[in-house]
Amino acid sequence: MSQVLPDDAPLVHDLIGIGFGPSNVAMAIALGEHNARAGEQEAITAHFFEQQPCFGWHRGMLIDDATMQVSFLKDLVTLRNPASEFSFLCYLKSKGRLIDFINHKNLFPLRVEFHDYLEWAAAQVEDAVSYGHEVVGVAPVVRDGVVEHLEVTVRSAEGLAVHRARNLVLGTGMRPLMPEGVETGDRVWHNSELLAKVDQLEGTSPSRFIVVGAGQSAAENVAYLHRRFPEAEVCAVFSRYGYSPADDSSFANRIFDPAAVDEYFAAPENVKRRLMDYHGNTNYSVVDIDLIEDLYRQTYQEKVLGTERLRFLNVSRLTDVKETQDTARATVTSLVTGEETVLDADVVVFATGYSPADPLGLLGEVADHCLRDDEGRVRVERDYRIVTDPELRCGIYLQGGTEHTHGITSSLLSNTATRVGEILDSLLARGVKSPSDEARTVAA
Repeated sequence: MSQVLPDDAPLVHDLIGIGFGPSNVAMAIALGEHNARAGEQEAITAHFFEQQPCFGWHRGMLIDDATMQVSFLKDLVTLRNPASEFSFLCYLKSKGRLIDFINHKNLFPLRVEFHDYLEWAAAQVEDAVSYGHEVVGVAPVVRDGVVEHLEVTVRSAEGLAVHRARNLVLGTGMRPLMPEGVETGDRVWHNSELLAKVDQLEGTSPSRFIVVGAGQSAAENVAYLHRRFPEAEVCAVFSRYGYSPADDSSFANRIFDPAAVDEYFAAPENVKRRLMDYHGNTNYSVVDIDLIEDLYRQTYQEKVLGTERLRFLNVSRLTDVKETQDTARATVTSLVTGEETVLDADVVVFATGYSPADPLGLLGEVADHCLRDDEGRVRVERDYRIVTDPELRCGIYLQGGTEHTHGITSSLLSNTATRVGEILDSLLARGVKSPSDEARTVAA
């Protein structure tokens, strides 16, 4: 049975959100706070659709001792509204841990705790989202040669339904990235699924793991597998000489400031490239120095004791992996000598990062109205709205996939609260309300 909105529901949503990860949870909170202050005429009607059955954010990476790499003050709301009831501090108060956290004297909570905060926040705005609903297409509604609304087709267990919106906000997140030609399988994993799959090894006696990658997640995976399977060898493979420390010094961290987004957006292309080269080591393929030191301490101790289980195959890359029923056979090639080392492993874990989803992938013929730059990238305004031709009156906002225009914070939590405030301001400035419109949700 197809979903149909009740008669008293808004006929056309002012905003439909696709995806309900942290960015669009923050968007829903910002809209709710605005509507609580605004009169009925200024309230913004919005709804979000999320294909997952419930809220979840990198669940496969919630290693029990892994910590956040951003301050708890960069939560979903504080930089936009320090008085918000949705802050991490309010979460701690509700859980009875506020004093304990203060006494802990730490700006960086456990990742599992921050995920619990995100779940807590999402639960308070769950009336704004439909879980288990996958957006499968977007189509223009043309009137007199102008696209005034967008039809959003949503698939759920009940069937298909079509909703109309004046604006979209895309928060579809990142996609796990595997090396070209490598597919995941029973013994070849991306680190995003580590915790979901590792329990399958309980009761077995794995003898070797291989972890590919030089970033924070790779190092965390190495430490976790080494700790959880005390009889197994763990081999770390990366092309660098060693793990590079993340630059989280005070001046470098200014690259994540809201003001830095303004500067980056206004900068010439050659300056943007320089900024990314200069400050990529604040986020990409880098590791917290404490974890680097812990791993080095561990490998040195094993050498002293003659029980080496932690191996670092540096200045090397994994050039081939073949999965069989009993093993994953990996070929590791030295970048210096070209010498090949063949290793049989129980599991090969690729901590090889993520790539942004194609922001136009769901838009169908609506994408034809979206403009691109000389390099084929989507053009984006400072308010995170895709630049479109004059025929498209609807706003399409991006929460991610804007690194080329807005800088390194595009897919990070650091600027989420500020970004959703700017999108809200843009919606209000553009006059999202149009009371004369008449449209309805259509059963498909």
